[in-house]
Order: sequence, then C-alpha cells, then structure tokens
Amino acid sequence: MVVEHAELSIVPGREKEFEEAFTRGHRAIAQAAGYRWARLVRQIENPGIYLLLVGWETLESHTVGFRESPLFQEWRGAVGEFFASAPVVTHYEAEPDLDHLD
Repeated sequence: MVVEHAELSIVPGREKEFEEAFTRGHRAIAQAAGYRWARLVRQIENPGIYLLLVGWETLESHTVGFRESPLFQEWRGAVGEFFASAPVVTHYEAEPDLDHLD
C-alpha cells in the first residue's frame, strides 16, 4: 500500500468553506480504483494548513488512475478554489498493517 501525503494551504478565512467542500471532493477520490481510505487533519499552530493522507493500493492508483481521470477534475473542482498555493504531495510506502485505519 502507498500513502499519499498532501499538505494543503487554504486561503485565510475560507477554512470552514474548504471543510464543507472537502466532503464533496472526497466522494470523487473514494470512487477511484485503488482507493483505500482518507484522513484530513487540521494543523493546530496554523489552522489554514491541512494534512490529507490517502491510502492507495499502488502509487499508480494515485498518479495515473486517479490523477489522469475525470474524478481528479471533480476533486479539484470541489476544493481547488480554496488552495492558497499548490498542494505539496509526496508518497510513502506503507506496511499492510496500516489497513486498520479505515
């Protein structure tokens, strides 16, 4: 399994709107082949920064299957206007025992 780690910087004052839009955006991610689970957490020190973690079966499930599909456009359409800057995305290899997160 691969874990996508995305740091999202949100336009100041639009955090509540982003959280509401994330619910719609998550529906798109969850439909993607290879999707396993997702978690969104808000930073305490800077409440305009969020960490999005998404479990994928493989790296390609995210980078090709999702990002090159209409579902990615649906995701960005729901949340993209709230980004103060481009998300910083990295990937981590995870052990199968992390599957208990969802």
